[in-house]
Amino acid sequence: MNASQNPDTSEATAVRCTALRKHFGEGDARVEVLRGVDYTARRGELSFLVGPSGCGKTTLISVIAGLLDTTAGEVTLFGRNIAALPDAERILFRRANLGFVFQQYNLLPALTAAENAAVPLLAAGVRRREAVDRAAALLDRLGLGSRTGAYPRQLSGGQQQRVALARALVHEPRLIVCDEPTAALDHATGESVMELLASAAVHPDRAVVVVTHDNRVFHFADVIAHMDDGRITQVVEGRQAAAAGASH
Repeated sequence: MNASQNPDTSEATAVRCTALRKHFGEGDARVEVLRGVDYTARRGELSFLVGPSGCGKTTLISVIAGLLDTTAGEVTLFGRNIAALPDAERILFRRANLGFVFQQYNLLPALTAAENAAVPLLAAGVRRREAVDRAAALLDRLGLGSRTGAYPRQLSGGQQQRVALARALVHEPRLIVCDEPTAALDHATGESVMELLASAAVHPDRAVVVVTHDNRVFHFADVIAHMDDGRITQVVEGRQAAAAGASH
């Protein structure tokens, strides 16, 4: 094992980004989206990333989740440099340890709500009946108990968002990454979704990172990291987080 693969020395660290850079395009079309990001998310905490549209928040979480490669810098998850892993091992690591809630839901139209939510369990080899039952139980906790057999086209945007959330949570990953998880939800449903995420983050070996513009839920955050122009500009912790977020 080389130095870049050594476990992180901080047992509390779930995510560590060091001098992270990402650009798209080349020459005159080149756009620098991440400009040397240093970012840490700790286990047992619910961390928010906030900032204006286009500042790099979604790109950052996509790099953290392995959906995008870095241009420069390093990302470690639970002490592992994912980019240094062989492709097959990287896929298995992400499958076991990551849950991602996409802003556009990305549900499979031919599957029911319960089947969509069960996809990570099915990919892990769980028997279909057990996987769908576990997914249906989680959907019930999210207020969709009567809609588990519905197809995405039969669900509202808010209902589809909750199915996407269930899909990210169902296999109990150590890192849950969410892109605007309450954007399509009313206030009461948004609160219940954030309560579920907050309870997930309390686990000492799990972290939740949320990109959001929804200042109604900032009070759930343990940490709020502000981004602007491809950089982390401020990190506010503890009781100061809600006040800082509300003033954003």
